[in-house]
Amino acid sequence: MSQDATHRLVVVGNGMVGQRLVEAVRERDVDRRWRITVLGEEPRPAYDRVALTSYLTGTSEEELCVVPDGCYDDGCVLHVGEAVASIDRHAKTVTTAAGRVVGYDALVLATGSSPFVPPVPGADLDGCFVYRTIDDLDAIRERAGVAGTGVVIGGGLLGLEAANALRSLGVDTHVVEFAPRLMPAQVDQGGGEMLRRKVEDLGLSVHTGTATERIEQLDGGRLRLVFADADPIEVGMVVFSAGIRPRDQLARDAGLDVGERGGIVVDDGCRTSDPAIWAVGECALAGGKIYGLVAPGYEMAEVAADRVVGGAAVFTECDTSAKLKLLGVDVASFGDAHGAAAGALEVVYADPVGGVYKKLVVTDDASTVLGGVLVGDASLYAALRTMVGRPLQDAPEQLLMAGPAASGLDDTAQVCSCQNVSAGAIRSAIGDEGCCDVASVKACTKAGTVCGSCVPLIKTLLAQSGVEASTALCEHFDLSRAELFDVIRATGIRTFSEIITRHGRGRGCDICKPAVASILASLGSGHILDGEQAALQDTNDRFLANIQRNGTYSVVPRVPGGELTPEKLIVIGEVARDFGLYTKITGGQRIDMFGARVDQLPAIWRRLVDAGFESGHAYGKALRTVKSCVGSTWCRFGVQDSTSLAIMLELRYRGLRSPHKIKAGVSGCARECAEARGKDFGVIASETGWNLYLGGNGGFTPRHAELFASDLGSDELVRLIDRFLMFYIRTADRLQRTSAWLEALNDEHGDGLGYLRRVIVDDELGICGDLDAAMYAHVDTYADEWAAVLEDEEKLSRFVSFVNAPDVPDPSIQFVTERDQIRPADQPADPVPIAGPTLEVMRR
Repeated sequence: MSQDATHRLVVVGNGMVGQRLVEAVRERDVDRRWRITVLGEEPRPAYDRVALTSYLTGTSEEELCVVPDGCYDDGCVLHVGEAVASIDRHAKTVTTAAGRVVGYDALVLATGSSPFVPPVPGADLDGCFVYRTIDDLDAIRERAGVAGTGVVIGGGLLGLEAANALRSLGVDTHVVEFAPRLMPAQVDQGGGEMLRRKVEDLGLSVHTGTATERIEQLDGGRLRLVFADADPIEVGMVVFSAGIRPRDQLARDAGLDVGERGGIVVDDGCRTSDPAIWAVGECALAGGKIYGLVAPGYEMAEVAADRVVGGAAVFTECDTSAKLKLLGVDVASFGDAHGAAAGALEVVYADPVGGVYKKLVVTDDASTVLGGVLVGDASLYAALRTMVGRPLQDAPEQLLMAGPAASGLDDTAQVCSCQNVSAGAIRSAIGDEGCCDVASVKACTKAGTVCGSCVPLIKTLLAQSGVEASTALCEHFDLSRAELFDVIRATGIRTFSEIITRHGRGRGCDICKPAVASILASLGSGHILDGEQAALQDTNDRFLANIQRNGTYSVVPRVPGGELTPEKLIVIGEVARDFGLYTKITGGQRIDMFGARVDQLPAIWRRLVDAGFESGHAYGKALRTVKSCVGSTWCRFGVQDSTSLAIMLELRYRGLRSPHKIKAGVSGCARECAEARGKDFGVIASETGWNLYLGGNGGFTPRHAELFASDLGSDELVRLIDRFLMFYIRTADRLQRTSAWLEALNDEHGDGLGYLRRVIVDDELGICGDLDAAMYAHVDTYADEWAAVLEDEEKLSRFVSFVNAPDVPDPSIQFVTERDQIRPADQPADPVPIAGPTLEVMRR
């Protein structure tokens, strides 16, 4: 603990809101007058409970953690796994279940809420769960492996999240909702019906207006749900997700005021009936309301933090607008979504065929926006929400279809509800702070850093402030890569000199030349070392190998799906032995051979090609690997033949040039041994087909791929991957990975995956036939690059260390032996002689 601090703050609870309060206090307490002690009940630091479902599909605890590095130090300590048992308000101490006694000058209760379990007989049977914590999800995952069928009781926001989780685990899922529609708190009857249709299209069974009477235990661990007015159903597991109840028992025991239906009563400064104690988040009853969203909790945390350090911040009624993606369906509601205001008028657009429902609620004189509901297409959410309470500047139907012009937003309009950032604050960040793109606005204002739904509006405000982000490829081309790709495709130009003469300027550079080389290769313009193309390639592509630190090259033959016969394995061993190469098995199911001189590459590859190997394209911006597990062929948990699918996909896309390298994975079951969700495209087997994930990557900023489609047959799966890859290759920027490309689609269209689905599934742009044809052309014309080199003396002549002495190997390449293999010798650190005047040597 800091010795300079003079005040003691104790925070009970380390959820998202409790953590936010700690950070808010530290931001304000610049003199470090407060020593902070945080007591968390769970055995881990705060994590993103909003994204909890992603834990079941591969996101780790570490990735969900919301505690920034350096948050806790000698002035701020966190004790996890230590629940608080009591508060002594007279002595101003809290006592934990472990017996720790901590004194306080200020105490903040951030105890959150607990899941509501309806009081039905049998709710405590084995096989019944709640959906709240990582530990809950671990238990659900274990049961799902044998359940087969499950039911979620609760069709609200949390219930549909839980249903999505069960579905992702391969469980045949029912949703039971007491109200007559799904998400009754957020959407109206029309929106609920549209949502129900979309959810049922995904294979879930929905039972609305259904009351559960009891749950009965059956033989073999199965459960029977008996309803008041419907036939019973038998399932393997039950998940309760029917709402929350504030965790206020600690406050009750301490004699603090609580509401009749629960919740710690707080004033507009988030202070309880004890002036030394505050309450924030889902445990607090503010203005007679319990807020079950994170945004109001964050706002309470900011208010309480300000008050603790002596400020006068006030918590007013908070915006409960929400934009969600549930089971892949966009759902949003804002303002007076149900038209509860006297005389409120509703303007509705419904497209049952397209699965879109939009409603705008306005005052009785149609002069002011009150609220709205969006289902199926929530791209206008951010813009429409800012209009709530403001005079209508356009006809309601025009607002509903096209949205308001961002120029009409005054500075007080709230753009980011999660972080409470106004249009004025963003304009100030652009004008005063020099922010010139979305990333800098995010860093400056925090807008767009939680749910991201306001990012399209931030881009609009940037554009309207005169900030124009250049998309030019480089100083030699005014066109973006995507525009250049279209020009080359449409004109049929196949030489760099003609391309730059007609559409650029100068002689080109190391940015535009490889980019054009990649585009030409993607369009099937012959071998990459043919004619003028050879001069465009970077070093690795020029020698069809990766250059290493000592000037040698690596050799990586393709091993489709990681499957390798003993005969080929022996060939690799013999080649490595005969040429003295270092060998290593990689994480991508390849055998890398290191230490080859450039003049050795043709001889090495001749041995490999004769044995049936092809180039692994480890040097290129192209498909690298399709990793797989052994699937149902060998694994007792596998449900599909992942190895055969991985081999087929790798052979189909081998040699496909793209803006960035592409990696893929196929897992034979939900255990995900191929780590498919960390790839550009990942395939995970389900009981009835394949689930397709898009946009993952490893590297500096790892990102899990997102679920794009479920339970696909093999033909449909391949068709979607074909179109995904071809659309990416045509429209991505230079060196833009699929993950960054999808995030850019999010910025541009509000929902990147939704837009992609409209393009490659619904054929909204009418280009699917063209994308299919392009992929067929690639598959039909593929030829191994190294085999072609070996048959061409002109190409072979490039593989020499010295142009003027082609038979002389590079004498500077030196190796030493380590663990019975070679490695580059360390470079000597001898003085470097220089020429010049004689300098006097000073002796000291």
